[in-house]
Amino acid sequence: MTSTTARTTARTSARVAATLGAAALAVSLAACGSSSDGRSAGSMGGMGGMGHGASPSASPSASSPSSSAAGQHDSADVTFAQQMVVHHQGAIAMADLAADRAGDQRVKDLAARIRAAQAPEIDQMTGWLQAWGEPTAAAAASGKGGMSGMSGMHHGDGGSAMGSDTGMMTDEQRGQLSAASGAAFDRLFLQMMVVHHQGAVAMSQQEQASGSSSEAKALAASIVTSQTAEIAEMQQLLADLG
Repeated sequence: MTSTTARTTARTSARVAATLGAAALAVSLAACGSSSDGRSAGSMGGMGGMGHGASPSASPSASSPSSSAAGQHDSADVTFAQQMVVHHQGAIAMADLAADRAGDQRVKDLAARIRAAQAPEIDQMTGWLQAWGEPTAAAAASGKGGMSGMSGMHHGDGGSAMGSDTGMMTDEQRGQLSAASGAAFDRLFLQMMVVHHQGAVAMSQQEQASGSSSEAKALAASIVTSQTAEIAEMQQLLADLG
């Protein structure tokens, strides 16, 4: 009886030990799993935190081009864009006359190049003004008596919203150019466009000196380069026409 009891007790103790060992293992595994999950969650939480943290820092970076376009400008940039849009419109209006009235093919070709170069620049500058929340050239002009395009923005016009050094034609000059044709038109066109380009160069140099928008200043530099070259070309054409 004593031996049997001892064996029974031993078996019972073994089962209890095994049960306790299994329980301890389960607790240990659960603890490991909890620790692992905790680390995983912490790690994910850290990544999430980094993600959210990165988002604000990435967001300004992603928006900085538009912020640059919409924010980094001053009154000189606004004036340049508004006035150069109108100035370009005047050049295009002159160039359009050359298609039917010019006698020299070189003048027609030059006029076509001027139109092709300046029309996209009008769209570019209008886009800046809209991004900046500023009136477009047309709106600014209409606020000054409905003037737009060449009308009211002429060289020497005392009531002009632009200065007297912009090279814009007077009403009288525009009438003369519209009435001319052939060689007479060629000479008038070249003479007036030289002055017009000189005005654009002066306006662009002012933007380079006073503006803060890198895009506007880059366009101003491009205008100085391209229109200075065209001035030299037109002066040579005038010399050839005699």
